[in-house]
Amino acid sequence: MSINCCLLLSMVSVAVLASHSALDVLDGARDEGLKTVAIAKKGRERAYREFPVVDKLIVLDDYRDILKIVDLLKAEEAVFVPNRSFAVYVGYDAIEREFPVPIFGNRFLLRWEERTGPQNYYRLLDEAGIRRPRTFRPDEVDRPVIVKMPEAERRVERGFFIARDRDDLYRKAKRLADAGVIKLEDLERSSIEELVLGAHFNANYFYSVMRRRLELHSFDRRIQSNLDGVFRLPARDQLEVDPEVRYIEVGHEPATIRESLLEKVFDVGYRFVEAARRLVPPGVIGPFTLQFIVTPQLDLVVYDVAPRIGGGTNVYIGIGGQYSKLYFGKPISIGRRIAMEIREAAEQGRLPEITT
Repeated sequence: MSINCCLLLSMVSVAVLASHSALDVLDGARDEGLKTVAIAKKGRERAYREFPVVDKLIVLDDYRDILKIVDLLKAEEAVFVPNRSFAVYVGYDAIEREFPVPIFGNRFLLRWEERTGPQNYYRLLDEAGIRRPRTFRPDEVDRPVIVKMPEAERRVERGFFIARDRDDLYRKAKRLADAGVIKLEDLERSSIEELVLGAHFNANYFYSVMRRRLELHSFDRRIQSNLDGVFRLPARDQLEVDPEVRYIEVGHEPATIRESLLEKVFDVGYRFVEAARRLVPPGVIGPFTLQFIVTPQLDLVVYDVAPRIGGGTNVYIGIGGQYSKLYFGKPISIGRRIAMEIREAAEQGRLPEITT
């Protein structure tokens, strides 16, 4: 490596909102010799003080106050890695128009993670020709469905519920609204999907601009409260207790998938990359996650999309995604893969190709 490259790398830093998968991003950046910046919210910064992976910790009263420190981030020569918390707490309009810091990846793709509005992941999946659950309006429901909507108070949490048919949907929605879990007025704007039964997987991909290839790194699965606790009850006790099932994401666990299904996993990954390139140029840059169900017929049904680093990549900190070893001869985490891409782009003077 030349002296100029070493000097350039000593200037570049990796910044991230201190939430979601930030520890993976920070640890990976440190492994690649890059400086790290974490932007935390007061009262939620302890992990980023305790774990020695942060070179500069910035604590704000509110995550959205990040818009007030863009000059500081520019002074740090920061490349900012977006996560779901960044999208939720800062907002798409602000990210696209008020955040003049280089973002690793396509900042305009972030809003396509939503289920409603003109830019939504159903449209991306349809463009890609990827099978997804059929969707309904409330008065169209004629089969078992899962209703996806926000909680009444904690709007970033899930007020999801299962309904057998239209009458059951309205009955359960009223019951949950009376309990203060959801708001009935949100029902018309909810996403109502056919209930597809099968095994759930999150596939963590990485599209490398520097190497011009799609990589499959790992799989994980969600741990949700109190759904996980309900799973652990015998059927008789579930019926007797009759708990109100909640779908609050609280963690992830590693998973693998049978090798004969990898053909289909790669297929949906490539289809998604090509569709994103057509609809939201320049398309996917870096990590993304497709969450899918494997049916008994071994079909893949994608039911959720994360066009940025997934929420489950922290399970591979210090271990590395199992499939990543097949590319690099050693397992690496998605956080480190991000840092590798940034480092290579900086060394070659190509940072504008991987940032927006």
